Amino acid sequence: MTDNPAPAVTVSQPIAKKPFNWLPWMPWIYTVALFAIWEVGVRLSGLPHTVFPAPSRIFEAIIQYWPAIQRHSIQTLYTTTLGFILAVVGGLALGLLIGWSRTIYAGLYPIMVGFNAIPKVALVPILVIWFGIGTVPAVLTAFLIAFFPIVVNVATGLATIEPETEDVLRALGAKKMDIMLKVGIPRSMPYFFGSLKVAITLAFVGSVISETVAANSGLGYMMSAAQSQFNVPLVFAGLVMLAVEGIIMYALMAWIEKRTTGWAHRSTTMAG
Repeated sequence: MTDNPAPAVTVSQPIAKKPFNWLPWMPWIYTVALFAIWEVGVRLSGLPHTVFPAPSRIFEAIIQYWPAIQRHSIQTLYTTTLGFILAVVGGLALGLLIGWSRTIYAGLYPIMVGFNAIPKVALVPILVIWFGIGTVPAVLTAFLIAFFPIVVNVATGLATIEPETEDVLRALGAKKMDIMLKVGIPRSMPYFFGSLKVAITLAFVGSVISETVAANSGLGYMMSAAQSQFNVPLVFAGLVMLAVEGIIMYALMAWIEKRTTGWAHRSTTMAG
């Protein structure tokens, strides 16, 4: 008679808890920490709110002047968005044109570099002479300052096609238009959508510059008027609203970039 072995007893291992992912909350944590340090620092230093207001005083100003802040914020967002759309259309078209021909690239690129070196605030008085005070100079200033990064990135994407790739495609019978449509433009799309994040923030800069100098509405105009009245909390309230609008538009451009050219970026595994 043989003894039957005792059945093995399996001990279930406790399931390890997945660590909490703090990464999505990091922007909020850092923002709250920044405002907390700012609040404590101002209170400890004893600075008056007419010199450097605490965040609590800025939020009080936002609540107090909210109707005016909302109206001017919508105006700034409108002029910035319109100028940005014009920059996208014009920048994409000119970038494709410059990247299409080395002759055009060599001729136009130095001119564009020189034009971009001109401070856009110096162009605002000229725009005012041409179009008067109001929305048009702000839109055009946003367009001019956001235009250059888009052109440069699109042209760079087209100009950096490897010569070996072009030689192989020509040997297979591809024409220049085929290379442009099937290789050049898809290759330049990551550059293009990446430039939108830079261009949208610059468009806000252009709008505020023009509104500060030659406008009767917008956050730039509101902050300029508040500065003349020594209403520093309202000035900072305008800066906060500009930051909020800029972050929202930047996040939107980043989402569009991820949705359209996600294939061009490394995975999180590779990035880690």
